[in-house]
Formats: sequence, C-alpha cells, structure tokens
Amino acid sequence: MISIIIPVLNEAKYITDVLHHLIDNASLSTVSEIIVIDGGSSDNTVNIIQNLGLNITLLQSEKGRAKQMNIGAKAAKGDILYFLHADSYPPTHYDQLILNEIKKGHNAGCFRLQFDSNHWWLRLASWLTQFSWRVCRGGDQSQFITKVLFNDIGGFDETYTIYEDNILINELYKRKEFVVINKKIKTSARLYKKHGVFKLQYHFLRIYIKKWFGASADDLYAYYRKNIA
Repeated sequence: MISIIIPVLNEAKYITDVLHHLIDNASLSTVSEIIVIDGGSSDNTVNIIQNLGLNITLLQSEKGRAKQMNIGAKAAKGDILYFLHADSYPPTHYDQLILNEIKKGHNAGCFRLQFDSNHWWLRLASWLTQFSWRVCRGGDQSQFITKVLFNDIGGFDETYTIYEDNILINELYKRKEFVVINKKIKTSARLYKKHGVFKLQYHFLRIYIKKWFGASADDLYAYYRKNIA
C-alpha cells in the first residue's frame, strides 16, 4: 500500500486540483492514504482541505519541508511512501507504475519531469530527466521509497531547510537504490516565471556548487533567502 505525503505552505491555489488529481488517477485499492502536512499556512490552504469532503489526513508541523515530510512518514500506514510537491501532478496510474518498480526490486525512485511551460530551456531540462544522471534529479520529480529503506536512511535531514530532497537522493544513489520511471510528472514553473528562467537556473546551480564544496545547511538557506525566496 502507498501512503502519499504532501508538505504544504500557502498552497491554496494548487491543493484542490492536486488532491482531486491524485484520487482520479489511481486505484483506491493501492493508495492507503493521502497525508497533507501544513507548515503554518497563512492563506486558506487548511480550510480548503478541511472542506473538500475527501478522506485526507491533515497534520500540523513547524515550517520546513524536511520536518513536515518526516512527520508525514512517521504517521503513514503504508509500506511505500510517495513524497509529492503540492504543485505537481503525477501521471495516470502513477500508483501502479510505482508498484511495478517495487516488484522489480527497485526500492526508490521518481518520474521524469515536465514543466507547465514551453520555454526551450525548461523543455530541454525536462527531457534530460529521463536519464539516470544524478545531476538531473530534484524534488519536483517526486520520490517513492519503501518505508523500510526510508527509516534505514533516517528520513529527511531536518538540518536542511532547502536541499533536503537532494540529500536523500544522494544517499539513495550511494546505495544504488534509485530508478527513473519513464513517465512524466507535470510540475509548475512558477518560480521560473517569477524570477526568470536563466536567473533562477543560475541560482540553483550556485546552490548545487556550494553544497559540492562543503557549504553548510545554514549557508545554503541564507543564499536561497537572499536570491530566491
């Protein structure tokens, strides 16, 4: 059974469509639950979820995706965890696609990416995510992982306010526990639209390089707050 885990913070614009999409594109016999963890939203996110009339587990947490996702994982009843951003829409039958990989012995992985933008750079970046190269990975592609493996790793590193997805992915690559499913998850390009494609890509690259050269979690977050947040 799959437990879907979604961290949110002020996602009133997207959360309704995402939750309906998850229910409409999977079998209720394979999805154990959908857990949404709110990090202190100041908009209408919580009220929207509570009034949807759907069987959604809503939890509260301190702000921070790593903390939120760890809380969701701890509460999850399923033996497969599926971490998803609130503005991302996995492919039809995503549940069966994940289960097929688990049956093959692949204990963790993601989907390839497609942005909701026709910008040539984002289309190129999306095309590259079909390959298994580590540099092509990111949280927007979502993340499935068995609960046993997740717990063995120790979950998401809560010292990282950003880059927590990549820290987990790095560990999975070290263990050779990662597969890319050749189906597309569609995600919002809202940050690229806000900052500009190449400017944002530059900042993401700087963060990646900073981490490569040993920058601390606080250094990465300070750079993110100054240039992106």
